[in-house]
This record gives sequence, structure tokens and C-alpha cells, in this order.
Amino acid sequence: MRFLYYIMVVLVVFVVPAAVLAEDVRTLIEERARDKLGPELPDGAGFHIITPDGAPSEAVMLSAFWMDKETGQYLANAVLEDSNVVRLSGLAIATLDVPVPTRRMQPGDRIAPGDLGHVKLALARVGSFTVTDPGDLVGMEVKRLLTQGRPIMTQSVTKPLIIDRGARVSIRYDDGLLALSAPGRALDDAFQGQNVRIVNLVSNTSLTGVAVGKGVVEVTR
Repeated sequence: MRFLYYIMVVLVVFVVPAAVLAEDVRTLIEERARDKLGPELPDGAGFHIITPDGAPSEAVMLSAFWMDKETGQYLANAVLEDSNVVRLSGLAIATLDVPVPTRRMQPGDRIAPGDLGHVKLALARVGSFTVTDPGDLVGMEVKRLLTQGRPIMTQSVTKPLIIDRGARVSIRYDDGLLALSAPGRALDDAFQGQNVRIVNLVSNTSLTGVAVGKGVVEVTR
């Protein structure tokens, strides 16, 4: 009986911790890949991990790890629960969810939340002009044709104009003590918050104000 007791103690001390320590091998590879790329990874980036056929699903640790940052190819030594070491090779592809149109959108269309879905792209395919935050798109106006399911480039959208060049505008003057308004004409297009040149049609003088609403320009001192 005492012999059986010692056997049970050995199993508890050595076998159970190994099982507890075992992790999904893809998780271990992702952790090392994230460490390799470090600050190069944008917020929200994920990984698609590819392991070779027949690779173990779990390992205690990776005793060695090498990865090509450009291609995502990796080599790793996986330590298994039975202390054997298995050499793994595959791909650790950094990915990013990017917003895409859920329908074909024409120039002049206004983007609403329901117009956007998302796709997962390899980070290498996400260019510097690719819009990655859907919050940067909602309310924007389509400038160039947008194809369903394709990433949106920054140059394909613009802030909607609230002032059209040559259009009549209402000029508001406010110095904190006195508020006046006068009719005017816009000399430029402008979106919300943009400076715009105008002509006061009463005094025939040129001014620069800020587009604050549809057809409304505010001039302050």
C-alpha cells in the first residue's frame, strides 16, 4: 500500500503539472510571433497560424523560435509533455480586420454604418492608404467608386461638402457681444469646420470664415 501511495504522489507532482502547462501549439507560436514583430503590429492585429501536417496540437513550451518578419515563415522547437522535442515549420501570418463596403457605392453616396462590413487581410496587404477604422468612414461621402467587399482607400472618400462654390450663404458675425448676419456668396467649396472665402453681398467685401453648417459661414474676431 505504501508503494502505491508513493506512486500516486509521483503522478500528482510530475504528471498533473505537465498537463496543466500544456498549451495549444498555435497559441505558443502566436505569442512568439507577436514578440518578434513587437511595435510593428498595429492595434487589433491578429494571426493566422499554419502548422505542418501531423504537428502536435499541444506543447509545454517552444525552446527555440525563428521567424522571417517579411514572409511570416517560422521554425520552432516544441517541447512536448513527454520531454520529446519536435521541430515545427510553417507560417505565422499577421492579419488585420479592415472595413469594406457591403454594397457597390457610387460617388456622392454617404456612408452609413449599415454600409460597412469587414474582412480579415494579411497585414502585408494593408497599405498605408487603406482605411482600417470604420469610425473614419461613417458619414463620409464617396469620391471614387467603391466595390463591394474591397478595402477602401483614404483617397476614395471625402468629408461631405456643406458649402458649394458660387452658392449663396448666410454669413454670421459674432464677437461675443454682438451677433449679426448678412447674405454672402462662397468663393470655395468647404466641409464642416473648413475655412472658406466668401463675399459679403451687402458691403461687397471679401472675408474668410468657417463653414459651420449647411450654407452657413461664421466669421469671428
